[in-house]
Amino acid sequence: MLKCACFLFLFSYSTRLVWFNGTQLYRISQFPELLKRLPGPHSLFVWALMSPPSPLRAAVSPLPVAAMFWKFDLHTSSHIEQLLEREDVTLRELMEEDDILQECKAQNRRLLLFLSQEHNMREMVQLITTEPSAELEEKSRFKFPNIACELLTSDVSIINDKLGGDDELLEMLYHFLEQEPPLNPLLASFFSKTIGNLIARKTEQVITFLKKKEGFIGLVLKHIDASAMMDLLLRLISCVEPASLRHDVLQWLNEEKLVQRLTELIHTGNDDERQSNASQTLCDIIRLSRDQAGQMQESSEDPLLAVLESQESVSELLRNMFEGEKSEASIVNGTQVLLTLLETRRSGLEGLMDLYSQGYERSYTVSSSILNAIEPHLKDFHQILLDPPQKSAILTTVGVLEQPLGNARLHVARLVASLLQTNCPSVCQELSRLNTIDILLDLFFTYTWNNFLHFQVELCVSAILSQPSSPEEKIVSLYHIFILNLLQLFQRCLLVQRILDAWEENDRIQSEGGTRRGNMGHLTRVANMVVQNLEKGPVQSQISDLIKELPDDCRGRWESFVDETLRETNRRNTVELVGRSHSPCCLNESLNRPLDWSLQPLDYQIQQMTANFVDQFGFNDEEFSEHDENIKYVTVTIIDLWQKPAHLVTVAVSVKLSDAAAGVTRISWKPSNETNYWGCMFSSISIVGSPWRSVTIMGFIH
Repeated sequence: MLKCACFLFLFSYSTRLVWFNGTQLYRISQFPELLKRLPGPHSLFVWALMSPPSPLRAAVSPLPVAAMFWKFDLHTSSHIEQLLEREDVTLRELMEEDDILQECKAQNRRLLLFLSQEHNMREMVQLITTEPSAELEEKSRFKFPNIACELLTSDVSIINDKLGGDDELLEMLYHFLEQEPPLNPLLASFFSKTIGNLIARKTEQVITFLKKKEGFIGLVLKHIDASAMMDLLLRLISCVEPASLRHDVLQWLNEEKLVQRLTELIHTGNDDERQSNASQTLCDIIRLSRDQAGQMQESSEDPLLAVLESQESVSELLRNMFEGEKSEASIVNGTQVLLTLLETRRSGLEGLMDLYSQGYERSYTVSSSILNAIEPHLKDFHQILLDPPQKSAILTTVGVLEQPLGNARLHVARLVASLLQTNCPSVCQELSRLNTIDILLDLFFTYTWNNFLHFQVELCVSAILSQPSSPEEKIVSLYHIFILNLLQLFQRCLLVQRILDAWEENDRIQSEGGTRRGNMGHLTRVANMVVQNLEKGPVQSQISDLIKELPDDCRGRWESFVDETLRETNRRNTVELVGRSHSPCCLNESLNRPLDWSLQPLDYQIQQMTANFVDQFGFNDEEFSEHDENIKYVTVTIIDLWQKPAHLVTVAVSVKLSDAAAGVTRISWKPSNETNYWGCMFSSISIVGSPWRSVTIMGFIH
């Protein structure tokens, strides 16, 4: 009769602990010792019970039967060891072995000594810098170069020391840059990854070597159309430690005029790929430099950031953008750099995480030199809105668009929105003189399906309506400029009339069986902003006076629209939550509060991840110090994180050991209706609403 033994494990990723047969506790680091206690070769069955949290319920549901199967033979050795026994073994023979990378990272001494031999190091460098023959089969053409790159960047000290300390090997790597463009993008990525790893691990040796090469920066920029070269530049800026050495590297890059040379690439005479990568590099330099400056309590001025924020550098960028024939690529890429310079906080998810992990200190002040450089070119941006680079008609889901909005005009709209939020008097005055907001509103109502544009116009209106209204808050001249923008919005741009006309036109189209216009959601938000600021905004009295100055018929239409149409629209758009009431006024407030305010209540849901976060979560070892050899059940109590403590889910797991041909496992769950899953440990279940990240059941069958 086949002897069968079953063992039960409960593993929590949060506590990094393993229950073995419900009696003894193991850490993951002790798992190999656990395997040694089981005699002979073993088959390991693993089931992961995933438990995503749910704010509404804690339910138990069976998943389809699944098993992941590995074979463990603890007495076998790697084939690499057998190959290394041969005196004539070659590097490529070893590279054919699937586990060569694992053996290398596991510090297999014989393998590392073999790889670090001079002729093998030269061969690996040759593989990542020389394009394979085109006659090779495509799917295996870059197999060896890829493995060579992984070996060279496996972060093993003996390989790092050999590669970083040998000038001949570094010369072989550097020779890759001396090729004529374009570089093979895959080989460029291998080169960049290898050099980048050396910059981080053998910093002084590699930086000293690169500084001796007078044309290094020029060669990198020569191949900037390969994104891997952009990554290499960023590693030079961000991966150098300590701070004193990093400052020396930044000084060296500044002396090489890196910023000025990247700025020159954003020009109509260069191809789109080079312009795009140059622009992205400048944007990343700005963000990295600002982040590192914020993290360093005592640090000298970043020379690259100082040059980027200088009026001279910004002016040079703007001249390149508008010099010669209009080019959408140069306008878009140049504007992206300007938008990054105007950022007061990181955008997107990274900025959100900064907001909750650092508070509000991680904000940046826009330098006046940037605004002074942009102001003379506002007329050029305004002209782009009127006469953009020509684009051919495109077919959309709503029909043919003869004159698309284009990326250039969209980026100009983003720039105007950012400039208005700086509250710079001279910039606001120039935008008012050019009547730029009126043009943007024209585009808003013309391109009814471009929500990217609608959002930027909404930001522009919000910036104007949120200007300070009291002369005591600002100097008198600044106050008058803000009021001038407000007057322009209501009197020259006819904001109220346009809202009413667009709404009535949409109602007419829908009554005839047509489709609701795509800008109606943003139009609703703009109307709510006007109403909210009319009730208690910073420019309440001024807006009230402007509404009173409307023609009688228009004022009557507006009042009827606010009291009936807008109120009903807000009611339909409001999701009723328990314990909360949503009047139109409340909705108006929520629509107009800044993003930072609306996210404050969510602070408790975001926890900063630190190095000891996992250790702080779960249970202490002392809580499991007592063991009972007679325990037959392992009981796990799971508390739904979003329900009252009274709502508990108790999970009882029992294991039955048998001498039969197969082990039988019985799993029951409470307090839900007791359900039994019978099988040879093939049942996999999921707990919804559990704070446990994972529970794993394994069965060893001998």
